[in-house]
This record gives sequence, C-alpha cells and structure tokens, in this order.
Amino acid sequence: MAGVTAATPLPSFPSAAESADAVLLGLDPEQREVATTLRGPVCVLAGAGTGKTRAITHRIAYGVRAGILQPASVLAVTFTNRAAGEMRGRLRGLGAAGVQARTFHSAALRQLQYFWPRAVGGDLPRLVERKIQLVADAAARCRVRLDRNELRDVTGEIEWAKVTQSTPADYPAAVRKAGREAPRDPAEIAQIYGMYEQLKRDRVMIDFEDVLLLTVGILEDRPDIADVVRSQYQHFVVDEYQDVSPLQQRLLELWLGDRDSLCVVGDASQTIYSFTGATPDHLLDFRTRYPQATVVKLVRDYRSTPQVVHLANGLLAQARGRAADHRLELVSQREPGPDPVFTEYADEPAEAEGVARRIRGLIDAGVPAGEIAVLYRINAQSEVYEQALADAGVPYQLRGAERFFERVEVKQAIANLRGAARFGANDAVLDDVVELPAQVRAVLSANGWTPQPPAGSGAVRDQWESLAALVRLAEDFSRGRSREVTLADLVVELDERAAAQHAPTVQGVTLASLHAAKGLEWDAVFLVGLTDGMLPITYAKTDEQIEEERRLLYVGVTRARLHLGLSWALSRSPGGRATRRPSRFLSGLRPGFRAGGSRSPGASGVIERGRARGRRGPVLCRVCGRTLTDAGEMKLMRCEECPSDMDEGLYERLRDWRAVQAKALGQPAYCVFTDKTLMAIAEAVPHEEGELAVISGVGGRKLDRFGADVLAICAGQEPGEGEGADA
Repeated sequence: MAGVTAATPLPSFPSAAESADAVLLGLDPEQREVATTLRGPVCVLAGAGTGKTRAITHRIAYGVRAGILQPASVLAVTFTNRAAGEMRGRLRGLGAAGVQARTFHSAALRQLQYFWPRAVGGDLPRLVERKIQLVADAAARCRVRLDRNELRDVTGEIEWAKVTQSTPADYPAAVRKAGREAPRDPAEIAQIYGMYEQLKRDRVMIDFEDVLLLTVGILEDRPDIADVVRSQYQHFVVDEYQDVSPLQQRLLELWLGDRDSLCVVGDASQTIYSFTGATPDHLLDFRTRYPQATVVKLVRDYRSTPQVVHLANGLLAQARGRAADHRLELVSQREPGPDPVFTEYADEPAEAEGVARRIRGLIDAGVPAGEIAVLYRINAQSEVYEQALADAGVPYQLRGAERFFERVEVKQAIANLRGAARFGANDAVLDDVVELPAQVRAVLSANGWTPQPPAGSGAVRDQWESLAALVRLAEDFSRGRSREVTLADLVVELDERAAAQHAPTVQGVTLASLHAAKGLEWDAVFLVGLTDGMLPITYAKTDEQIEEERRLLYVGVTRARLHLGLSWALSRSPGGRATRRPSRFLSGLRPGFRAGGSRSPGASGVIERGRARGRRGPVLCRVCGRTLTDAGEMKLMRCEECPSDMDEGLYERLRDWRAVQAKALGQPAYCVFTDKTLMAIAEAVPHEEGELAVISGVGGRKLDRFGADVLAICAGQEPGEGEGADA
C-alpha cells in the first residue's frame, strides 16, 4: 500500500467484541447478566428503581454490537409512547439505531396497515377518533340514556371486555367471574356493546382494540403472513410485562410462533391497572411456560435511600396473594437519608396547609419545585392542595387531570349554582330550603350528586367526588358565620377561588394521582389522605382489590428518592368529629406501632402531630372584634359583612406591582401574593414591617423579599427594584 512502510504501524480499531464489551461498563452483576444472556427465554424480575430500562437497552445494544442481533430483527414493546420514545433514544445513544421500540398498539397498527390489502383487500377501515360518540349512538339505538360520565364508564367497560377477549354475549358472565363491579346492569352494557360493534361494521370503522384483535385474526388465519412477520422480527423484548392483557399476550405468542427468543421484564408488586384488563399472571407463569428460562432478579435500588426502601419493603411484607408471594426485597445503593415522616392532622385543610409548609421549607432549602410531588388516591382530592400551595406562594402543575375548577362537571355545577342564585325564588327545587348547604345539595342533585356515592370506580364516581367537594366547600363556607350566607355569596367565593388558581402552567410542584405517578420519580414525595376508605378506597371489596390498593401505595412510596412524607387527617373539616383512622396499610410501619396498634419501637421513621390551623392564636375581626374562623375572613382580618375600607387606588397599584414581579420571576401572580392578601393589605394600609407581617399570606419569606416594596407603595412612594425583580 502506498505511503505505508514496514516500520509504520497500522492503525488499530476495536474489534466487534471489544466494542460490545464497552456497552457493559457500569452495569452491576445482575444487569450485566441480563445484557449478556441473549439466547433463549429470559425473565427479568425488576424492582422499582433497579435500572430495568438500562439493563434491557444495554442487552439489545450488546447483541447488536456483538453481531448476534440484527437491529431490524428486534422488536421491543412497552405500554406508553413516552416509554417507547425513551427506549429508542437510549438505543440510539448506545449505537443500536434501527431497533423498533413501540407500544403494542403501534406495532400492531403498522402490521395491519401493511398486510390488510393482502389479507382482506381494499383500504383499512377508518380508525375511530372519538369512541365515546359511537358508544353514545349505540346507547341511543338501544333506548338507553347515558350522561357524559356514564358514557365514559360504559366505554371503559367495552374496552375491558375486548382486551379480555369477551364478546357481548360473554360480557355478563365475564364480569361475574372477574368480581368486577359494572357501572350499570351488565345485560344493558352487553346490549350497548353489541350495538356498538354493529355500528362500527355499518360505518366501516375500527377502534383501538380492534387493531390488536384484527392483527391477531390475520396472523391466526394466514400462516403465510405470520411467516413474513416472524422472518422480520426474530427477537422480542417486553417491558412492564406485569401489565400485559390476555389479548396482548395472544398477539405476542403469534409474533413468536414456536421460537423462544423472548426477554420479558416486570414486577408483580407494581400491578395497579387490573381494571383495564392487565394481569401479572403471564409474568408469574413465565417459568411454567418456559421451564428452561433464565431468571434474573434486579433488587439493587439506585433511586431511593435506605430509609425509603426499608418502608417499601415493610409495606410489601404485609401483603397477601400470588403477587405478594413473588415480591422482591429491594436493597438501596444510596447513602442514608432522612427518615420518612408520618404526620397526623386534625382535618383536611390542616393537612393541606401542613404539607404546603413542608414544601415551602424544602424549596427554601434548595430543593427545586419540579422535584417535589404531592400524590393522592383520587383527583377530587387535588382542590384543597391547589389552594394551600397557592396560598403558600408555591407554583404547581397537575398531571393526569384538569385543575379542579377547570373540570367540566365543576364548571357546569357552578353555572347551575349561579343560575339558582339569580332565579332561585322561582325554582321549585329550592322551595322551603333555607340553609345554604341544603340549597347546594338540592341544586347539585341535578348534576348527579347523591347523599351516598355511586358503586364502583370510574367517571361517574370521579364526577360525584368533584360535586361532593363542592358540597363540602359550601358546608365549610357557611360554618361559623354570624349572618346567613346565600347562594350568591357562595358563587362569589367560588369565582374568587377559581380566579386564584387559573394560572398558566409553570414548572412547579407536581400534583397527581397515584396511578398517574407510575413510572415517574421525584426527590421529595408527599403521600396524602392516607385513611381507610380512601386507601384502600371504599369500593375495594375483595381481597385482591384491597391488595391492589396496597400495591398502589407501594408505587407511591417508591417514587421518592430522598424525602418522603405520609399524612392523614382525622376529620374532613375543622371542628369535625375525629372519626377517621389511618390507612390499615400503615399498621406496623409507623414508628411505635405494630400491626393491630400495639407498640413497636423498632419501626423506621418519624411520627409527628400536625399543628392546627391558626397557630398564631385566634384571629379577630379588626372592625367588630369577633373571632374569625373562615379562611377567607381570616385572610382579610374582618367579617365578610363588616364594612370594607379598602383603598381601591392602593389595591390597583399593588396589583400592577405584583404583575411586574411575577413576570420577572417567571411565575404566576398568585405566587407573589393572592388577590385576597392584596385586598387585606389595601384595607390595613400597613406603615411598618410589624403591621405587614401579621397579614395572612405575607409570612417571613415574603416579608423579606417584598416587604420594602409593599410598604413603599402603601406610603404613596415608588417601590425600589426589589429583590424579586432581580430573581
């Protein structure tokens, strides 16, 4: 070769083996075993925070780099587009571009679109964009009236029936066998289900579940097409295998054929979606189906501190059932951190305010707001935490749910209350009803509120919880008033609350249900509302349903990296009877308490008593001197009916100043001061720090940050630049 002499060394390049081995660097022994076991069936039992995605992506990359796996021959499937996208990104970074990482539905739809002309002929039927409208049409054909929330629930039942491969005729028996509580008469749902299928055929349409069903049908009926698919995909990886439905499992079996090049990853202790048809049985039966399978357990937890892991292990140690028999004992790989804090509060508002104070303290100590989460069982619990965080000046974002006052049922309910406030005298429903809470109950009964919650879960239950929250708010609003409050007063209060919380989405504390938190993690997690009746939820009746509730709490605990708070309230509202009890799942885990309530000094953690609201003592009306109990009155420091001497011009100047500060900080206005706090300042017109500090909603931190500006504005002077403007 020209230019190369015998004395010139040739450049060296890493061999395929050396390039593949580089992928294994940094893996622990168990992850390395997963990555290097490329032959035969492999079952990876991976606990929370143990690096399962790292293990399986490195497994694929190792096989590709070693020349054992061709990228185009590998299909990795998971359950969300987010997870599939993350997997593709990791594989590209590891030099394994070209591997297909998709959801079950995405992979099936791609095959269906390609093979439909060959298997059936013509164009693939149109995919239903809004299934709920088709269900509504089917219900109308069956002469069954369903409201919006009932439509969502019946649609969910049809989806469950299809993924469990139950026909309309089979549905009632399938519901009984599964111990499932249907939202309506199963025979009625079966009739709607049958009509729904007929309408799809008449309109030449398919739904999301049909994508799987039709792909299964084609692969079963056309061996030639099945052979083409199997020649394309020869190696399969399935993430979150505990969430596979019977229909997805059937599709996977057809993709595989008589081969066994399959790697599944899952954790039976994180099975929390059985209501959608998911079952851990396929994961737990894997070794029965494949006796020669290699089984690897990942138990080294890289996410959470030993204190958090100890609590998670203790929670599962009390579990019962088949999934519990296969639980994994996690071993934290992190340095020790603070103990979990268990806190008991007198009532729900005190719990929300206490959690908000703790969050404010963490943020002040340097924990980013985006690394903090408040997790609850149902979305209707969010409102009190939205309010408490707003009052504490903490930005927040809701995940997996609309803000409370943006929910359709809440908007409609407030509209009905507003109409009743205007024209109530002509409303026969309100005849002889004087007390405000009774009036609210009467009005909201037309929206679906009933004294007792509906059976089961689903959209109807979610709607009822939202309406029940409005009823409770009305009860709290009317309690302790010296005068009789009206519906018009309540509507004004609701409008003010809604306005204070209609802030743009910001990078802040996450508020989410436990289900929506799956797959996520934060530095600090607050698990709230942990009472019997909420967790486990009231409608969890069977042993398996209750155990799934325990697994839901386990998922919540394992979201925390460092800080973990668990709390509950003994009553719903201030002054209420303390009839609630901490969740039975906490028995034996709280410091000083064994299962059954006996003392257990060895339990890990810290237990506290949440302080009551109004720690600074009774707040007196500055006009008449009466003791104030309502939160809105306490913020204004006067009774609602007492005359206001607010300086309107000062109030507007404060609002203009607040808008500038909020823009400079990149936060919503309420994080500087809420409207009611500004109103209280404009009424009190403080001249010194001491007078400003006693106004509810100011606090030491805001006094230091904004006090000089506020006092300058109150004195009729131009404010300085202020610390907030430089933040």
